[in-house]
Amino acid sequence: MKKVFLSVICCFAVICVMAGNKDSLLLVKATWNVDTLSQGVILKKVHFKNREYMNSNQHICVLEVQANATSCLEFAYAPNGDYTSAMAKKKNALAAVNGSFFDMDRMNPICFLRIDGKDVGENTNKNTPYRKYYQYGTLVLTDGGRPKILKTDSLRVWEKSLNYANVMTAGPLLIFNGKMEPMRDDRTFVTNRHNRTALGIRKDGSYIILAVDGRVSQANGMSLNELSKTLKWLGCVYAINMDGGGSTTCYVQGHGIVNYPSDNGRFDSAGERKVSNAILLLPTVGK
Repeated sequence: MKKVFLSVICCFAVICVMAGNKDSLLLVKATWNVDTLSQGVILKKVHFKNREYMNSNQHICVLEVQANATSCLEFAYAPNGDYTSAMAKKKNALAAVNGSFFDMDRMNPICFLRIDGKDVGENTNKNTPYRKYYQYGTLVLTDGGRPKILKTDSLRVWEKSLNYANVMTAGPLLIFNGKMEPMRDDRTFVTNRHNRTALGIRKDGSYIILAVDGRVSQANGMSLNELSKTLKWLGCVYAINMDGGGSTTCYVQGHGIVNYPSDNGRFDSAGERKVSNAILLLPTVGK
């Protein structure tokens, strides 16, 4: 009986590994719609139908920035809220995605946010010195506008001491130093499928900004574990989860909104939501 039990367990493990391999191969070998932009940036899109990827329908947009790209990242903040696309157009950005979490009533950031040396957002968590789960990762920009992902301290004021002019806290952290971070299993924010926005850095210094659509039958969205696997299979050794849900938006200059934001409940590009902050990809450093 013990041998039968062990045999069943082994078979189940093999099936799980094979399923993971199937999904990873499907993702990497998929027929992506590829559009080479300028400044070392590539837009890639794919739509998995008939529940073929992770037993679900998925629409994924990826902005791929080469290691030698002259483009740079910048954070944008709209105190009264604005559309990601509008913030991008104001700065003549090549592309943009929504940024970190915010209060939808007051439009203020609820995660630490520093832009050009000025702190404009704090990690909110009433009556405790510790941070919330979605604040356990920090994205900083180097002087050249390149992304760097940091693992936070548990104290929610930790970011104030960082010697970076541009700091955006979000989370949770998905991948750090090549290893997938363990995810909580007691939060629907983690386990349920939602629209997702994330940024991942590869070993060669290139990075990707990813938007996963959700909340419609054509695009189911991902759990955070599914998002982590997707980013790892795309070659990321560091990755962080940003705000998602109806906020998830990917804008590209000359193309408009290239994903399908879900605030209108339809599978089209017309459902963009106003957000508090965004991540912009600018043509060159200093512009």
